[in-house]
Amino acid sequence: MNPHLILAGRVLLSVIFIVSGFGKLVGAEGFSGYLASLGFPAPLVMAYLVGAFELLGGLAILAGFQVRAVAIALALFCLATGVLAHLGEQSALLKNIALAGGFLVLAGSGAGAMAVDKTKRESRYA
Repeated sequence: MNPHLILAGRVLLSVIFIVSGFGKLVGAEGFSGYLASLGFPAPLVMAYLVGAFELLGGLAILAGFQVRAVAIALALFCLATGVLAHLGEQSALLKNIALAGGFLVLAGSGAGAMAVDKTKRESRYA
């Protein structure tokens, strides 16, 4: 596995979630209106939870922290979001499916050599 390509993939996959999660947290009231229109209960609470999940998940992928578990969680999140929020929007649905695929590949390959998890492993056995 090429560690530079895995790092580049982690960066590219994480950016959308870091930016989107931050945006949802600072604009939670607006996002909660969208969630309310979809029929979600407690839309403001849900807006903060989704924003935090996206931001923290994106940062974990970027840093290479618990990548396999976080990548699986984000893949499931992408599929659920695609079905629950983007079923009638073909481009958004396909984007979410593609992101889920990227996260599953990342879960299979792991974080690569340039990751917090790798650094923690090496320092533990040094």
